[in-house]
Amino acid sequence: MKARTTSGARGAVLRFFFAPAEATPLAALRIGVAAVLLGQAALVAPAFFALYDRAGFLQGPLQDEFAKPGLPHLGWLVALLGREGAPDAPILAGIAALYVLSLVALLVGLRARFAAAVAWLLHTILMMTGSATNYGADVFANIFLFYLMWMPSGDALSIDRRISRRPRGPTWSARFGLRVVQIHLCIVYLTSGIAKASGRGWWNGAAMWEALTMPDFRVFDFSWLARHAWIAVLAGWTVLLWELGYAAFVWPRRTRRLWVLMTAAMHLGILIFMGLYVFGAIMIVLTTSAFAVRAEPVRMAEGGDRPQAAVR
Repeated sequence: MKARTTSGARGAVLRFFFAPAEATPLAALRIGVAAVLLGQAALVAPAFFALYDRAGFLQGPLQDEFAKPGLPHLGWLVALLGREGAPDAPILAGIAALYVLSLVALLVGLRARFAAAVAWLLHTILMMTGSATNYGADVFANIFLFYLMWMPSGDALSIDRRISRRPRGPTWSARFGLRVVQIHLCIVYLTSGIAKASGRGWWNGAAMWEALTMPDFRVFDFSWLARHAWIAVLAGWTVLLWELGYAAFVWPRRTRRLWVLMTAAMHLGILIFMGLYVFGAIMIVLTTSAFAVRAEPVRMAEGGDRPQAAVR
């Protein structure tokens, strides 16, 4: 009996991580991350040279000082590609163009893994150069670009899929890639919820008040919250419930849709009320692609040609 139970548990674990799945969620992740980063690139473009040229806001040695030590950054790449005394602008323009082209290729799924590798490398270099200005959106984008280098996200909704000479069905690698994304998100939200719950700010509403009224992030006037403190307290409790419950309630079918909608609503609120457009957008992409896009393969119904969802 014990051997049978152990064998059954092992089979369940193997099915959870390796049962063949469609690559559609990974394709949604690929498209969403690429679209958000293209939007970020459009926002940064007017100030790109002022931010990254060694004759811009940060002069050459100062830019090197702010870069992450021991890691590749734009100053290192410009020195590698350029000549002594040559202007940085043409090299920076080429790097920016290559970054945008890699994101476009990732968006449409053209050599998806290679495009993800190029985008990840250039995104890393940009992050290491402007490390003082990095925040959550940059970190998450970099992590999931790295994942996309190894995942079969080009097996669905892509040019790669359309020009492939052999059909691609459900694969174990698509399932494993999806599980990596899902488990990563669960760990992120659980640890974030535990960190918030460990202090008093999210229980008494102070953290919500600070988030909405800090000068750096204030988009609307929320001074009226001082007269209705219970709203800030309720909002703080809701955030704690959402983050602490994410890892448990985003998996079951009965609660998954609610938690996906709650996650999208929370990050939409961050996007609108704090002006963190890239962060809000990329976090919505991550949860919706991981938990709201169907990964289960379909099979032909017996005795007919109508597709039928496979039993999960």
